[in-house]
Amino acid sequence: MLSFSTGKSTKFCDGLSRRNFLRVGALGVGGLSLSLADVLRAEAAAGKSSSHKAVINIHLGGGPSHQDMFDLKPTAPVEYRGEFNPIQTNVPGIEICEQFPRLAKMADKYVILRSLVGSAGQHSNYQTHSGFSDRSLQVVGGRPALGSVVTKLQGATDSGSPPFVSSNGGSPGFLGPSYKPYTPDSAGRNNLRLQGSITTERLSTRTNLLQSLDRFRHEADRSGSMDAMDVFTQKAVEVVTSGTLADALDVNNEDPQVRERYTPDGANFLLARRMIEAGVRVVSFSWGGWDTHRDNFSSLRRQLPKLDIALSALIEDLHQRGMDQDVSVVMWGEFGRTPRVNATAGRDHWPKLSMGFLAGGGMRTGQVIGSSTRNAESALDRPVDFQQVHATLYKLLGIDVENVKVLDPAGRPQYLLEQRTPIHELL
Repeated sequence: MLSFSTGKSTKFCDGLSRRNFLRVGALGVGGLSLSLADVLRAEAAAGKSSSHKAVINIHLGGGPSHQDMFDLKPTAPVEYRGEFNPIQTNVPGIEICEQFPRLAKMADKYVILRSLVGSAGQHSNYQTHSGFSDRSLQVVGGRPALGSVVTKLQGATDSGSPPFVSSNGGSPGFLGPSYKPYTPDSAGRNNLRLQGSITTERLSTRTNLLQSLDRFRHEADRSGSMDAMDVFTQKAVEVVTSGTLADALDVNNEDPQVRERYTPDGANFLLARRMIEAGVRVVSFSWGGWDTHRDNFSSLRRQLPKLDIALSALIEDLHQRGMDQDVSVVMWGEFGRTPRVNATAGRDHWPKLSMGFLAGGGMRTGQVIGSSTRNAESALDRPVDFQQVHATLYKLLGIDVENVKVLDPAGRPQYLLEQRTPIHELL
């Protein structure tokens, strides 16, 4: 049997497991042991779609200050309005923080949510991953992250890259550990390439490949099915030998001028775009530190210009590369910050209201959805729940969130969300 490491286990919509070790020629008597090649064959037989809708989920951990970024209140009392001024964008009537000059020039390419509600108030990215508090369905393992659901329902694209890549977790919940995201840490990256005595040349030749399948060949029927199986076996090998995801994770492969546009602080934004191009369906990462109980404005003066550069570069890239109709970008945090500035020039936790930022995906951009009260303490109109954002992302991915159910460990069918109505203004 021939084995080589490719990273962590994932599982796909047909319910079969793609193990950490791809086993070529591992089909035992009676089909009790399945290789990746068999999974690929089953996916093709099921007529899986080759379309590649995708999501980039950016978590601003700690709770970003909504009223200092995209919902400034210049006429509020001084103890509420903060230290920044609003600037006009290229969309008449939409203003954002003066620390975002690049984003101000492309407001026609994104959407601002000023009335995001429903925060669980937890210092966690569980809700931005799943739409739920980590207490929901805890007895059966909790709710799965969007990326885990996509892994189960849609599986991998033709590239063979993992459907869900996350550097900031993402619980598979009741779906089980087989639906955990691939984590692109140093160990995971090493496992994406062939190592040791197994070389691309050895695996690429049909003769050597079939030698490793000798045991299976003797047990296969002799009606020509082996020739069909060879196609999928070779494709399984190509997943690793191509090094597609490994190449995507190496930003040195990117045009130096593009890397310069993102700057080192925006490396994760660039990596996200590269991973989507490599075939990943959902990419999630955290950026910055936003728990600004003290010195809120000093922290934002350091971070907002960097965010402006990285996020605008990502949006610009998606449009230049023709990816803006297929790749949805969402940026948010676990909650907002208090309307009143505290005694240490900070803002504290404020679950009652927060902000959301959306781009791409073929959405109707160039608009603001919802508004907040005078001091940005609550939604004034059009409140949008975290789950409605997730419902919109599922819809854009081609998943029928209003009807699709998945089974929990007790065998009970569960809807993906409790609030399943997408944001109609975006569609």
